Amino acid sequence: MKLREHRSFVRFWIASTTSNFGTYITTLALQVLVVSNLGGSAVDVGWVSASRWLPYVLLGLIAGVLVDRFHRKIVLVVTDMGRGIIFAFICLFAVKGVLSIGWLMILLVLFGAMSLFNDVAHRSFVPQLVPRPLLTRAYARLEQSAAVAETGGPAIGGGLVSWIGAPFALLVDAVSYLFSGVLMASVKHQPSDKVKAGPLGQQIKEGLKWVYQHPYLRTLALNTHVWFLFHSMTMTVLVSFFLIKLGFDASHLGFALAAAGVGAVAGTSLSTRAGERFGVGRAMAFSRILYAPAVIVMALAPAANNFDPLNIALIYAVVGQLLYGFAMGIEGPLEVGYQQYITPSHLHGRMNATMRSINRSVIVIGAPLGGAIADGLGFLTALWISIAGLALCGLWFSLSSMRKARIEDDEI
Repeated sequence: MKLREHRSFVRFWIASTTSNFGTYITTLALQVLVVSNLGGSAVDVGWVSASRWLPYVLLGLIAGVLVDRFHRKIVLVVTDMGRGIIFAFICLFAVKGVLSIGWLMILLVLFGAMSLFNDVAHRSFVPQLVPRPLLTRAYARLEQSAAVAETGGPAIGGGLVSWIGAPFALLVDAVSYLFSGVLMASVKHQPSDKVKAGPLGQQIKEGLKWVYQHPYLRTLALNTHVWFLFHSMTMTVLVSFFLIKLGFDASHLGFALAAAGVGAVAGTSLSTRAGERFGVGRAMAFSRILYAPAVIVMALAPAANNFDPLNIALIYAVVGQLLYGFAMGIEGPLEVGYQQYITPSHLHGRMNATMRSINRSVIVIGAPLGGAIADGLGFLTALWISIAGLALCGLWFSLSSMRKARIEDDEI
């Protein structure tokens, strides 16, 4: 049976794609809002980015328990609506001239709390829409649409910011979340059995034990936590590097970031076949190795001058983003599909919350750390530190037992 024959999944996929487009518009619009509208520095960009992920530190493990106890569709609808309302308020405050870095961080903490519950429910909801043999393909389709959004979102966002300004670009994202919530409410599904209420600490412990005592999940989790530290440093520094050091404007930045989406589309298109031919572990190891070379290309981009015009720097940025996005596209569907496949359904929420909350918690450290290093030691020093960390993650993953992980060929 093909995925398109599962109508509930198709509705879910459309809703997810819509909100993904809005998210990538927002990612660029928020960064431009901080640097251009609010006069922020690289450290400010890092703190604003970190505030969005702070709830993952405080509530991440609890979210997994709660999502396992409640109907996941309700969680998805409520959090989509809530995120739309929050971005509408950010636009309103910016237009009124009362928005500051502090207020933006507070609103993004609320947004992050909504996103936390939505993320956990989103990944855990797919097994209720498609049978297990189609899980990896379903996640591949979701990753592909996310990659398309990553391709078009920054370009659209750059154009919108240049045309109507960053605050109104955020309003576009608000509408996308509200539309996603309405469409998600129409999805029909077969609810899984709710987890019996028990001591909160005991249920959190069960989720942690499953992730960190599993022979493969443990390695995957720990390696990914470290990867997120250096990934968040890289992304924070790159935005300021492009805008300040290389002299990009919003449209140049959007074009460069969109290249990562093009790479991700190519990667997700090959992801399932790579898993079938080489195994999930080896295909993911290949991806982890690619990240450091991709950032090296971007770090070598020359600042614009009489001898090296801006378009030369843009070429370096685009090539680096293409490689980076391609690596993420290859490993994304395989990683998520593998996690859901080997985890019992009653632990899906807690497993996803454990993995995602700690990954996002690391961003709270990595994003401001990257900004602080860039402000104190320079953009290039910060980028080379990130490159060293990403290279270490690739080597570690390639030499670990995780490279042997597989899903049966007929289940990919």
